[in-house]
Amino acid sequence: MTQSAPKRSVGRPKLLIDPTEVATVAARLYDENGFDAVSIESVAEGLGVSRATLYRTVRSLDELHSILLDRLVHDVEDHARELLAKQTEPGAALVAMIRFQVDNSVRMRNYSGVYFGWGLSDESYKRWRRWANDYESLWTAVVEDAVEAGYLQSDDVQVTTRLILGMLNWVSRWYSGSSARTAESIGDAAVRLVLPGWKDQTD
Repeated sequence: MTQSAPKRSVGRPKLLIDPTEVATVAARLYDENGFDAVSIESVAEGLGVSRATLYRTVRSLDELHSILLDRLVHDVEDHARELLAKQTEPGAALVAMIRFQVDNSVRMRNYSGVYFGWGLSDESYKRWRRWANDYESLWTAVVEDAVEAGYLQSDDVQVTTRLILGMLNWVSRWYSGSSARTAESIGDAAVRLVLPGWKDQTD
């Protein structure tokens, strides 16, 4: 009598979702639906997987925000460093960073809470705080170079940096997507405010 082969267990193969894909879908949903409308279920639907499958990678909204935070801050810092690597003149570097920061504020306005560290878990907030300090240091070096080159007057470079960054970041709070105001036109206005003579110097 022949012995039958053991039956294979039936079950869904384990599937882990790439956090980069999760961040991409979450960012798109925040853009489309607003910060409060995004859930684990909506992200799972956007990825084309079940909630149970996504749960293997993301177990809560806190974890979802943490994944999105990691994506945002790394993208911002990497792009800022790439931008500065192309600049050899202090005034041009500051102008480039002003425009870059305005563009960030406009693009990420629908999930600015994550970008600015609001409502994060304690662990995620600590990571955000470390990144924010490093990013501010990057900006401070740019402002300090501009002060030394005579483009800005400042008795306290850190305060000057925070004032400029505060102004640029606040764009995310009031920008409404009006066609009359674009990231480019707001960036132009910010450059004229911080560096009133810049246009004449680049003619």
